[in-house]
Amino acid sequence: MDQEGNWSKAAIGFTRGQGVTVDDITFKELKGTEYVYVEKHIAGQPVQSVLAGLKDVITGMTFPTMMKWGSYHFEYIRPIKWLVALLDDEVIPFEILDVATDRETRGHRFLGKAITLNNATDYEAALTSEFVIADAAKRKAEIRTQIDRIAESHHWTVKINEDLLEEVTNLVEWPTAFTGGFDEKYLAIPDEVLITSMRDHQRFFYVLDENGKLLPHFISVRNGNENHIENVIAGNEKVLAARLSDAMFFYQEDQKQTIDDYVDRLKNVSSMTRSVPCMKKMQRVAAIAGQLGHTLGLTETQVTDVVRAAHIYKFDLVTGMVGEFAELQGVMGEKYALLNGENAAVAQAVREHYMPISADGDLPASAVGAVLALADKLDSILTFFAAGMVPSGSNDPYALRRQATGIVRIIRANNWHFDRPLVEAALAAETKAQVHQIWIRPRKSVRGCFLEGPGQSHFTW
Repeated sequence: MDQEGNWSKAAIGFTRGQGVTVDDITFKELKGTEYVYVEKHIAGQPVQSVLAGLKDVITGMTFPTMMKWGSYHFEYIRPIKWLVALLDDEVIPFEILDVATDRETRGHRFLGKAITLNNATDYEAALTSEFVIADAAKRKAEIRTQIDRIAESHHWTVKINEDLLEEVTNLVEWPTAFTGGFDEKYLAIPDEVLITSMRDHQRFFYVLDENGKLLPHFISVRNGNENHIENVIAGNEKVLAARLSDAMFFYQEDQKQTIDDYVDRLKNVSSMTRSVPCMKKMQRVAAIAGQLGHTLGLTETQVTDVVRAAHIYKFDLVTGMVGEFAELQGVMGEKYALLNGENAAVAQAVREHYMPISADGDLPASAVGAVLALADKLDSILTFFAAGMVPSGSNDPYALRRQATGIVRIIRANNWHFDRPLVEAALAAETKAQVHQIWIRPRKSVRGCFLEGPGQSHFTW
């Protein structure tokens, strides 16, 4: 209500949307805050009528990748071949395209056959008899049990990645875990490359010895039984060997060039805003990182390290390994930096500048890495906003909100304080270093621009 006791437009709109009036409003307190409530009575319907609405639930689903088939315009994650909808022993009638509900389902693609269900309660047991574990929780538990059994029999240690386990659970109906291996020569490649190849590309679980050392073996899960499992093992080993052979080649070839060679190549590589070379971005970040390092009380050695890291930290983007395994950006930067004689603090910062990579992801462990991560994220936000590429609504293709959240989390975790606004400090650092970039975009109105030149560098909005 306003000062005169009149309901606000928001309150009136809320009640109108619920089909009631402001006279029906009540107040309730939730966790110390008072909220507006209205109560509605919706008469129940026969369960058969409610379940028929499943059609709207199914057709209303959306997925990142959708398909359509035949001459239909309807899109779904996969073509719908049959529908089973039962209430006790009664079929709930509805149709999706030309597929009508029935009581016939099918078992495993190769091992099972069609099943006619007399009652809804028969569903799980009937599918189990035809080599389908319908309950995802039971399927996941079975996979975990089989992996643990294999690991125990070989005296291996398996760190089960829960995301991978979830994915595998939803890829199989009748899981059978098996083991395979690869040539020991590939152990010369960094563990991260091997693990990425197995886990992310092939959906294998990697194995360790009792001392935590990576072994040339893996565990995978087949969708089927143990019949002809040797052919499945051979096929999986062949695919993994080809990928590891590529990784070995890239790893060896990448070491034939120096960091300076890679940095020089970044002059011809544009950042995500397309009009600015990565080299320019690194120069700006170096200016910001140096200023932040002094402001936050880093030692002279640490400031030197963070500035050095800022001048090279994107170099691994043009290596063959990261070109093949994009997930390893930063990780390979650290590996190659150490191989090229950079000190451990600089190499670690190269890896940590991406952190955090999610809302609750790990933060940089080192002060040098934290400052570089701050500078990189701050420069990205300023650059995108200057180019008019501003997040709107739920649309944030360049993850600027996540980067802003990362800035806040890093500052809080390190208990850092600033005697001037962070954006102002960053712009002042860039101005002093004269590393701004002119922006030209074909828009009706220019949202902001960087101007460059001695005595001219400033930011307009």
